[in-house]
Amino acid sequence: MSQTELEYRQVIQRCKDLFLKKNQDYGTAWRILRLPSITDQIFIKAQRIRTLQETGVSHVGEGIEPEFVGIINYCVMALIQLHFQHEVQIADGQPDKAAKMDIPTDELERLYDEQIGRVMRLLFAKNHDYGEAWRDMRVSSMTDIILMKLLRTKQIEDNRGTTLVSEGVDANYMDMINYAVFCLIKLQDTGR
Repeated sequence: MSQTELEYRQVIQRCKDLFLKKNQDYGTAWRILRLPSITDQIFIKAQRIRTLQETGVSHVGEGIEPEFVGIINYCVMALIQLHFQHEVQIADGQPDKAAKMDIPTDELERLYDEQIGRVMRLLFAKNHDYGEAWRDMRVSSMTDIILMKLLRTKQIEDNRGTTLVSEGVDANYMDMINYAVFCLIKLQDTGR
């Protein structure tokens, strides 16, 4: 296993552990959220990171690492929501309003792993082609890229998912996960 894969898996395990613990506390209440609402939650977290990077001051006592974890987990929620949108359709092509809201923990964990598996395959394909360029990037630059991908996602959502030549929202969520993981790896490296 490469160093990148090891570090990536460690970050994801930390995020997944928190995701499953919050599921024990709250259940899958997030299933009520429409995709634009999840996108806005991710935006709030990314904007807070940028503010903290610029000011260096936190009035609520949490730093940026928990916000990157939140970005990862909200992006996984969005990918799971997309999974259910594609899986559960009725004859006229509209989402089934009776789609299950509660997801048993074992199924939720499987869905989390499934989505992260897709994201990791994308990561390793891109990492190969780009030669791990992210290792030479600044965390602040990656934060800006996450914010840019959020604005792209919001525009696609405002266009009702229609794009002419661009990737869909799922690709943007996947990229945001990878950039957030890279940021956490870099922050852990500087903290050692």
